[in-house]
Amino acid sequence: MKIAFLFPGQGSQYVGMGKDFYDGSKLAAERFKEADEMLGISISSLCFNGTEDSLRLTENTQPAIFIVSAIACDMLREKGITPCISAGHSLGEYSALFAAGSLRFSDGVSLVRKRGRFMQEAVPVGAGAMAAVIGLGKEAIDDICKKISGNGSSIVQPANYNSPEQTVIAGEKEAVEKAVKTMQEMGAKKVIMLPVSAPFHTPLMKPAEDKLSVELDKVGFSELKFPVITNVDAKEIKSGDEARGALKRQVSSPVRWVESMGLMVSHKIDTVIEIGPGKVLSGLMKRFNRDIKCLNVEDMKSLEKTLNELSI
Repeated sequence: MKIAFLFPGQGSQYVGMGKDFYDGSKLAAERFKEADEMLGISISSLCFNGTEDSLRLTENTQPAIFIVSAIACDMLREKGITPCISAGHSLGEYSALFAAGSLRFSDGVSLVRKRGRFMQEAVPVGAGAMAAVIGLGKEAIDDICKKISGNGSSIVQPANYNSPEQTVIAGEKEAVEKAVKTMQEMGAKKVIMLPVSAPFHTPLMKPAEDKLSVELDKVGFSELKFPVITNVDAKEIKSGDEARGALKRQVSSPVRWVESMGLMVSHKIDTVIEIGPGKVLSGLMKRFNRDIKCLNVEDMKSLEKTLNELSI
């Protein structure tokens, strides 16, 4: 069996995530306690019974998802489950590097909290926007964004190439709204404005990239125990220096998820396990390649089901 791990990014959070692990695992409880003390807030309470609005704040969302994903990964490690390759969507790349032994839990929690804060501070609230475009080809989307951004007065560009059918665009609010209208006229099946205020993975995030780069340089990254496919290049990395460099460039560059999944599938994997809240990435993989078994681990019930599927 050739297993790949996938780790979700922002948008997969929900109130109540991680509580089942906390109640059922001493290691999970210790992880949450460590994170609470590090951050100076009760991130555990925020995850278990906070409000959706407070959990949706980027500087809270990012550590919350990382913590739950890391704990779910710990649960699989305890059962001896290891992948041959891994990838994480945006924020999820930090979880993938934790899984590969390159990034320590404490460093990951600290970094993603700062990442979230820097990204939110980079653009005034309400000035940026993101939209998911479904049913319009990559070339058409690229072309529309280039034309709108062509005069240099506004910015809109693809931020996430999630699947052949779905691309997320981001940029200045007016430019995104203009692109949305044009894409609907061009025959997009559906265009959905996303409930986020910051235009992630665009050049507008350069201030956040610069601040985060300083913090990343303070952290030690170890050699990876298995390859991780990076968002920014859609290539495998195996060294700590490569990991740090990819995380720096990732902030203001598109997430090349379609290419990343193509590379992952080329490794002849037969099983994907999405680790952390939600099933978005395993859903995308099912549409990408129906022959690959897709499992997930986000609580004790899904852990048990996945272990049964793996006959462990």
